[in-house]
Amino acid sequence: MGVCVAGVLTAACGDDGEENPAGGGGTGGGASGGGCGATIATNHGHKLTVTKAEAMAGVAKTYDIQGTSMHNHTVELTAEDFADLLDGTVLSVMSSTDASHDHEVTIECA
Repeated sequence: MGVCVAGVLTAACGDDGEENPAGGGGTGGGASGGGCGATIATNHGHKLTVTKAEAMAGVAKTYDIQGTSMHNHTVELTAEDFADLLDGTVLSVMSSTDASHDHEVTIECA
């Protein structure tokens, strides 16, 4: 079973007491070997995990992406989003707005 994981990016985001010495971007999981990969922009501890089985099931789902951050965001994926991911589309969605900000989340499933 492949897994999509996002959450390795670091950058300051909000004033909730978290310190982020590094800025920029990165990836939290690869899309090689039939798995999934995802990136959370301006991240500061958030994590998204989407299994390949969830993508294949194609049922709408809301994910909590709190990870090690001091606050949560949610990411909603629709049945159509999962179908697009399985067709090779690189999906870009926005998280919920919490702590006065949101995050762009990019997901790709091979």
